Amino acid sequence: MLTELRISNFAVLEQVALTPDAGFTVLTGETGAGKSLLIDALSLLVGGRASSDQIRFGADEAQLEASFQIPSDHPIGRKLRDQGILDKEDPQLVIRRVIARSGRNRVYLNGVMSPVHVLEEFGGTLLDIHGQHDQQSLLASQAQLDALDAFGRLHTVRGQYRTAYSEWTRLRQEREALAGKVLQAAQREDYLTFQKQELDDASLMLGEEEALQAERRRLGSVQRLNELAAEVQERIQGEQDGILANLSLVERTLGELAQIDPDMQGTSRLAADAKVLVREVADSLRGYVDRLDGDPMRLAAIEDRLALIQKLKKKYGGTVEAVLETHRCVRAELEGLHHSDEQLERYDRLIRDAVLEVARTARALTDKRTDAAKRMTKIVRRELDALKMGQTQFTVQVLTGEGEQAYGLEGADRVEFVLSTNVGEPLKPLSRVASGGELSRVMLALKSALAGADRVPVMIFDEIDTGVGGAVAAAIGKRLKDLGRFHQVLCVTHLPQVASQADHHWCVEKSQVKNRTMTSVRLLSSLEREGEIARMLGGATVTKKVRETAAELIAGAKESG
Repeated sequence: MLTELRISNFAVLEQVALTPDAGFTVLTGETGAGKSLLIDALSLLVGGRASSDQIRFGADEAQLEASFQIPSDHPIGRKLRDQGILDKEDPQLVIRRVIARSGRNRVYLNGVMSPVHVLEEFGGTLLDIHGQHDQQSLLASQAQLDALDAFGRLHTVRGQYRTAYSEWTRLRQEREALAGKVLQAAQREDYLTFQKQELDDASLMLGEEEALQAERRRLGSVQRLNELAAEVQERIQGEQDGILANLSLVERTLGELAQIDPDMQGTSRLAADAKVLVREVADSLRGYVDRLDGDPMRLAAIEDRLALIQKLKKKYGGTVEAVLETHRCVRAELEGLHHSDEQLERYDRLIRDAVLEVARTARALTDKRTDAAKRMTKIVRRELDALKMGQTQFTVQVLTGEGEQAYGLEGADRVEFVLSTNVGEPLKPLSRVASGGELSRVMLALKSALAGADRVPVMIFDEIDTGVGGAVAAAIGKRLKDLGRFHQVLCVTHLPQVASQADHHWCVEKSQVKNRTMTSVRLLSSLEREGEIARMLGGATVTKKVRETAAELIAGAKESG
């Protein structure tokens, strides 16, 4: 609930403080005293659009401040606690807004500077403001559907439907995305097939390029390699100076030494082993020479192969590794393309199952809405009758669409509040029938019907009783008083029949101090309240009879309450 409102330098309000209590509170005063300015200030504190024109003449800025006691189970309380703005032990929220002539407006939540849009996000959960020209929310089909669901307490079944609808929507979106990829891939299939064939035919292997380059160097130097091999062979196998011949001599000499001195036997064996190793070198050289092939056709083939490898590297990433990775990706993409039909069929099966669940939960939601609509219609008709609109026919219609195209985020239903204010006239949508005064009473009837379900703690009515009087005004006052049992209700009114029903009565007065207009707000005592209602009844001249009538109105309201 709203526990305090402080206003500084806002239009004609220089310094005003208001501490409303629970229940039904009225604000009264002469026309132009500034009653609606209090409502304007509250509207700004919950995200309304500010203007520097609202700053009192001579001041640099206007300051608006409101303190709310947030119910422990209210959704906005949980959100503010999660953000560290609201204390768990002290559920008090202080909103402060500063409007500066410079255009730099500031907002504070419990002393923490916040952007203005934060007020817009949760303002509607704290205050519900209704004025003569602020009934448009009642005319929107979405608002009417939300009101019906709140009345029927259908949030659980609505949540079940939304879960099913979200899953169906997700599957359709994924299927559509997959179908798009399949179409794109199909358009690329010829190109991918060409790439795969090209890379299949190439059959590249890691290390192949290095091996081919080494073979190319060898084939390009066959003559020189033969010369070097022949030279080595001559040095090893020459009849006079060859290594083998000399080793044979060394071996014989060491053999004789070993016969004389056994200590030389090891050395003799080393010489024999060396001779064997050198002979193996000679055999290896002979085999090497036999293998040397200067075939120009093989060299040309190697050049062609290296040119192909270079071409593929340039085309597919710069390295053999990149070429091989491209080959793998192309094969995988083609394979995925070949399996895409199976994936699409799988999505089609899941979507068929999902839409069955959507249809089931939508039917359940429609059934419950239809039942709630009957109950709500009955209650609103009773409220309208109490508001002296007994000739008015009112019905909550639940219009259900056909087929999958009818399913939306809130179900397959559209809700329409229809009425006829004249006997014999057909029922028509609320927006096409009701006048301003009638719409105000219909709204009040709806709010009364929704009193137990509406989570907004503070309801404000700004002269919604304009254009009515007598018994109708008394009925409006009674309904506002009843509404005060569920919400904190503030009402700006000019009607004594409404004001007499209030639990609390504040008077807004305008005066001139030092050639400046000043507005003050004060809570009236019982005697002062009687005088204010007498003024509302009799105007400038308050007679004894008028005062007695005012006392009777207040007493009658207490008895009926």
